[in-house]
Amino acid sequence: MKSEDHESANKRLYDEIISSNLFKLLKQMHGSSYEAFMKSKLIPVVGDIGEDNLGIGSQIACKISDEIDVIISCAGRTTFDDRFSFSCQPSFSFLILLLIQTNKNRYDSALSVNAFGLGRLLGFGKGCKKLKLFLHISTAYVTGNKEGTILETPLCIGENITSHLNIETEMKLASEALRKFYSREKIKKLKELGMKRAQQYGWENTYTFTKAMGESVIHNQRGDLPVVIIRPSIIESSYKEPFPGWLQRISNHGCGVSELKAYNVTSSFSCEPLATWELMDFSYQHLRDSPLIETVRELEHMKLHSSLEDFTSSVSNRVAKQEGEMRTRRGESHTKLSMKGKRKLKYLVSLARTYQPYTFFQAQ
Repeated sequence: MKSEDHESANKRLYDEIISSNLFKLLKQMHGSSYEAFMKSKLIPVVGDIGEDNLGIGSQIACKISDEIDVIISCAGRTTFDDRFSFSCQPSFSFLILLLIQTNKNRYDSALSVNAFGLGRLLGFGKGCKKLKLFLHISTAYVTGNKEGTILETPLCIGENITSHLNIETEMKLASEALRKFYSREKIKKLKELGMKRAQQYGWENTYTFTKAMGESVIHNQRGDLPVVIIRPSIIESSYKEPFPGWLQRISNHGCGVSELKAYNVTSSFSCEPLATWELMDFSYQHLRDSPLIETVRELEHMKLHSSLEDFTSSVSNRVAKQEGEMRTRRGESHTKLSMKGKRKLKYLVSLARTYQPYTFFQAQ
């Protein structure tokens, strides 16, 4: 776990895992002994995926490599504070769980963790004497901008990824930008560089681009290591267990290939048994019957927008209408959007732009 010391690592373990409502059923099952039970199963070890040997001390690394059976690698942070953690049973014989959390926008950080960091983790796994499985959580959108039916095959540069892509070259570009720019300009330029390179090679953003690179690293470096790659889509909340609202996928569709298995846990609009308009209608009916807050206003039907431009126009009109009603009540006559209104519009449009590739995903 990337922390200053063992004490802060234990605090993170408690704050982010042990105290989480995710384990509500375990809390009910073990009662007052719940915390002791969790601590008997989870031991934080200070480390850093950006360093050799994952930044783990030689003695503990040796113990892990002697006893561990399974490595699970997963990713998904959007903030700038890259973090690394793993937890395991005291005997080190059951599970090692790596939570690789990285910035999806800054190119150098995304490359360091999603591609090179995965290579370091894979190298560590090769040294684990009892390892039975290396499980990597990828994303359904590593396919990039491809359309139609896409076979569940491993990603490999020179086969289903253009041979012009060189991961080492991409890291050099990011490193040069890191040295060239300063402060806020550095962050902005690295984000722009990642998006530019991703779209140049056929991906929508830095995150999916570097995740695809990571899969290719696994394919090239795995050797005879037993590997499974899982590709989930956007995650939605659960109906009941462990409690209503917990995140869980809606539907499962997948298959595997020999030697390296890749499961696609998703479905696209063309084969989804529940049409988007039906989902929106069900959501409307539920929120109308069981509103989240008390209100006297009638809930409006949700509208499905066919393009980002249509969404932007609709939201702009809505924000302008809301501000117009407020100005009328205050007796004001000007009609331009306020700075607050412009910020709200910019924020909502940025969210729509971020999720547009996934909402209108054209592959299956």
